Amino acid sequence: MEPTVEETVAGMLAAAEAATPVQAVEAVTRELSAALHARSVSFLIADLSGRALVRLAHVPFESAEAGRRDGREVATLVPFDGGPQEQALRTQALQVVAGDTGWTVMAPVTERGEVIGLLEIGLRAAPTEQALGEIARTAHALAFVIIANRRHTDLFEWGQRTTAFTLSAEIQRRLLPSAFTCEGGSFTLSGWLEPSASIGGDTFDYSVARDSLHFSVTDAMGHGVASALIATLGVASLRNSRRAGHSLTEQADKAGAAVAQHTPTRGAFITAVLGRLDLTTGTCALINAGHVPPLLVRDGDPQPLDLPRNFPLGMFPEAPCRAGDVTLRPGDRLVVVTDGMRERSAARLDLLAQLRSLAALHPREAARALADAVLAVAGPVLADDATLLIIDWHGDHGRPRRAHAGADVAAATSADRR
Repeated sequence: MEPTVEETVAGMLAAAEAATPVQAVEAVTRELSAALHARSVSFLIADLSGRALVRLAHVPFESAEAGRRDGREVATLVPFDGGPQEQALRTQALQVVAGDTGWTVMAPVTERGEVIGLLEIGLRAAPTEQALGEIARTAHALAFVIIANRRHTDLFEWGQRTTAFTLSAEIQRRLLPSAFTCEGGSFTLSGWLEPSASIGGDTFDYSVARDSLHFSVTDAMGHGVASALIATLGVASLRNSRRAGHSLTEQADKAGAAVAQHTPTRGAFITAVLGRLDLTTGTCALINAGHVPPLLVRDGDPQPLDLPRNFPLGMFPEAPCRAGDVTLRPGDRLVVVTDGMRERSAARLDLLAQLRSLAALHPREAARALADAVLAVAGPVLADDATLLIIDWHGDHGRPRRAHAGADVAAATSADRR
């Protein structure tokens, strides 16, 4: 008698708990292989570049397998080439490929729209619709196994890094949210940071409360470790005051005071856009502290928002910040970028035209397409960090999110999901 989905998932979770954090994924894939009578099961983690997958393996020293090594750990890069692996992640849909030795099913491993990786399963016979449904659900369960276990080991983070990090890049990485994408019933959010060679102090952050969404995009002055340390003060202050329940203007004022008082660099400052979206009404309070104005894409037309002007955080800390607001309509898209998307060589990018052309894409895919576009005109090595945050407003707070296997495939701005 074949195991049910519930029995398969229960076996996966038991196997993961019995293993060490480093061995958890291997234990899960062994359990899954037995349950599905598969000829092979493997997990590929998403590379930090967003443009490749990485196959992790634990192999003997004498193995000839190619790839980056750390002891017996091997990470093999699988670049995106437009094939079924990439399509599975871009579309968040299973891909089934027939080959000489059987069938291969590729299932996205996703949680709330955040792409974690890909589950690749080799089968001897063509999968049934029931089997495909089971694979999709077990891939979703695998996402939680990885999220839980990567807190305890560097293995997954090491595998995702195809290039070495500088100290400033390491600091910057710790300032970013653990998930770049979040799907809620009334909104979909995704951010991206394309770092410069010397790290330009950019960050983005967000936090979902019961009835509100807090978010920020910041750009600390300078480059390198000094810039990363200034950014650390700003982001830590914003998080601290947000968690203490302070208002948006109080968060900005406290961050400005922290940067002015505690940075060793004289005259240090951070430009920023801070926001608080009321999920019950769609009203979004916004503070622009010396930053590139945020853009509102409404009915396909992107326009900069006219907000009260404030000094960058830390420049004149005695001057209180003033907030403006905009009431979002279902179908609106709010876009916040740093000057690395608009200035120097990146100025050749027609950002408004790009936003028009990407309006129907999920924010996750729109963010990556914009990052690719800025690299095309200003890369391959950027002079300044290029960071963006995209928020789609669907309205109707409290409506259940319509998701399958960790992803809402209808979460584009143009989708009518009511």
